[in-house]
Amino acid sequence: MRVAVDIGGTFTDVVVFNEARSDLTLAKTLSTPAELARGVLDGLTKAAVRFDEMTTLIHGSTVVVNAVIERQGAKTALVTTKGFRDVYEIGRINRPESFNPRFRKHRPLVAREDIFEVTERMLADGSVRTPFDEKEARAVARIIKDEGFAAVAVLFLHSYRAPEHEIRMRDILLETEPNLFVSVSHELSREYREYERTSTVAANAYVGPKVSQYLGDLERRLKQNKFAGNLMIMQSNGGLSDVEMARRQCIQMMESGPAGGVVGTMALCETLDLAAAIAFDMGGTTAKACVIRRGEPSLSPDYFIGGYNEGLAIRIPVLDIVEVGTGGGSIAFLDEGGGLHVGPKSAGAEPGPASYGRGGKEPTVTDANVILGRLSPENFLGGEMRLDRGAAEAALNEKLAQPLNVTLERAAAGMLQVATSAMANAVRHVTLERGLDPRDFTLVAYGGGGPLHSASVAKELSISKIVIPQAPGHFSALGMLMADLRRDYVQTLFERLDDLPMSELEAQFKALEDEGRKALIDSGIAVDRIAFERAADMRYVGQEHAVAVGMPAAVGDESARAEVKRRFDEAHDLRYSHSAPEESADIVSLRVSAIGRLNKPMFPQIAKGEAAPPAVARRGERTVNFDAAGAMTAPVFDRSRLLQGNVIHGPAIIEGVASTTVVEPGDRVTVNEYGHLVMQLGDSA
Repeated sequence: MRVAVDIGGTFTDVVVFNEARSDLTLAKTLSTPAELARGVLDGLTKAAVRFDEMTTLIHGSTVVVNAVIERQGAKTALVTTKGFRDVYEIGRINRPESFNPRFRKHRPLVAREDIFEVTERMLADGSVRTPFDEKEARAVARIIKDEGFAAVAVLFLHSYRAPEHEIRMRDILLETEPNLFVSVSHELSREYREYERTSTVAANAYVGPKVSQYLGDLERRLKQNKFAGNLMIMQSNGGLSDVEMARRQCIQMMESGPAGGVVGTMALCETLDLAAAIAFDMGGTTAKACVIRRGEPSLSPDYFIGGYNEGLAIRIPVLDIVEVGTGGGSIAFLDEGGGLHVGPKSAGAEPGPASYGRGGKEPTVTDANVILGRLSPENFLGGEMRLDRGAAEAALNEKLAQPLNVTLERAAAGMLQVATSAMANAVRHVTLERGLDPRDFTLVAYGGGGPLHSASVAKELSISKIVIPQAPGHFSALGMLMADLRRDYVQTLFERLDDLPMSELEAQFKALEDEGRKALIDSGIAVDRIAFERAADMRYVGQEHAVAVGMPAAVGDESARAEVKRRFDEAHDLRYSHSAPEESADIVSLRVSAIGRLNKPMFPQIAKGEAAPPAVARRGERTVNFDAAGAMTAPVFDRSRLLQGNVIHGPAIIEGVASTTVVEPGDRVTVNEYGHLVMQLGDSA
C-alpha cells in the first residue's frame, strides 16, 4: 500500500492506493493544529490502514509556511561575512507601491542584534581574498552557545562558488554546541544575489528545529504503530524527498501541500490531453492557482512569503503557485467605513465556521454557502458531519446583515462575490501578469471548495471550460501519489553565449547531472528510472533579470548554440511579448532537475450510461441562490452514482463525499470516461 496524507489548515486528507487491487480509499478528518502528528495518525486510523502493510507514506504539510507567517520559529542567529551584516535588513531597494504611505519593507526573521560577522572573503571566481579567521569564528560560536540560540544560519559572500569557509564555520558551531540546528547557504542555493540567499538560509534555520521535531515525532509514532516503510516528504518543486533531506532543507516544504494538487493536475492533463490548464485549489483556509502548459507546471526561482510587496524572499525552485487567504473558513467582516471583506483570517479547524457547531461565532464562506442552499447541512462530508444552519444564520445576521441593513441572503451573496473576486485575482497573477490569456486555459478545480466556486471564478475570467476531477476534496493528496523523487540543482555561470565553448556548457550540465544521479541512487532509485531536465537562466546583454529557458538534452555540439538562442528568444517573447533575435545573450545560471520515476496510480474508468443521469443519482431538489439568477429550485445529484456519458444541465447541484459542485443556469456538465466532470459555461454549453 502507498498512502498520501495532506494536512491543510482545516482538514487532513488521506488517500490509500492498494497496488495489488489498483483501488483507492479516501478519508478526511479535521486537522489538529496543536499536534499535527496526531492528525496524521487519526487520518490513517479513519482510513482503516494497517501500518505494517504500508510500503510508502507520502506527507505534505503546512508546518513550514505557518511557522514563518505566524513567527513561531526558533531563536535564530545569522553568521555572515564581515562588512555585510546589514544585507538581510536592507533587502532590495525597490518600492512596489510608490505612493502608499503605509508601505513597509519585509520584517526579517533574525533581528540585527542577532547577526554576527566573521572575517573572511571569497571572490566571485572562487579565490580567497581574505582568509577565514578561525579564532574569531570560535568566539562567535561561544557567544551563540551562551545566548541560547537554537538555530544558526551561515551565509558567506560568494559561497555558491567556493563553500569551504561556510563548511568550516558549520563545523566550529557544532563542535561548540552539538545540539544546534545549523543551515549553510550553499546547500540551499548555489546562485548569486546575496539578499535572496541570506533570506533563504535564515528562513531555513528559523523553521529547522520545529520541522525536525515534528518529523521526528511523526517517525516515532509511526514506528510505534509498526510502520517499516519509506516516509517521503512532498516538496515545493512538485517532487518528493526523503526525511533526512527534508530535515536539512526544511524550506523545500514551503508549499508541499498545494504542490500535490499541481502534480495531480499534470497527470490529469496528460490523461485528457489538455495543452493548457490552471490548477485551482480552494481549501478551508486559502485558494491557490498555478499554470500548467504542455504538461509542465510554471516554476519560479523566487518565492515571497507574505507576498511580493512585503514578503520574505526565498530563493529555491518552487512551483509558481499564487495563494490568497480565501477558503471555506475565511471570515467575513466590515471595516470602519462599512466595506465588506472576506479573509485572510480563517476560522480554521478549531473552532471552524459557525455552522460546524464547534463554538465559532464569525461568519465564513462555508456559512454563506449553507444559507444560500449551495451546501447541504445533512450531506456535508457524505453525511459524517452535520452543519448547523441556525448557527450560520445567527453569525451572518449579527456581523453583516443587520449592520448593513440587508437581507441574510443578500449578505451571504455579497460575501461570495467578494471571495470570487479575490480568487479570480489569484488566477490573474499566474496568467495575465505572466503574459498569458486565461481564456486559452481549462480551469481544473479541486479542494473542498473549488467545485463550489469554480463556475463563478471562471466566468469572471471569461474561461469557458472547467474540469472537476474524481475525488476533488482529496485531490492534493492523490497528486502526491503521482509525484516522483526529485532533486533540483543550480549553479551560477556568468558567460556570454557567443563566447562560451559549447563543450564547456555540456560539461557543466553533466557535472550537475552526476550529482543528481548519485543522490537518487543513494535514495534507492534504479539507474534506468532516472531522468533529467535541463534549463538555463538567460538574459540579453545589459539586462538585469533573466528568464528560465528549457535546454536541449545535449548542447556539446556547436550546432546547439543557435538552438539555445532561439529558445531564449521564444521564452523572452512569451514572458515580455517582445524579443531581439539579433542581440547577444548571457547565460546567468544552469539548472538541472534529477527525477527518479516511481509507480503511480491511474485514473480508473467508470461504467457507461445514457445521456440522462439514472434515477438513482437524483437525491431530490432544493432552493438554491445562484447570485445574479437569484433563488430557484435545482435538482440535486449524487456524484458517486453518475455514469460515463451522463449530461446535467444547470441549474443543478452535484454532491460528492467531500465536495459539492454548483452548476449554474445555462451551464452544462458531462461525465467523462474517468468520472471527471467536464463543465461547459454559458454560450459554450
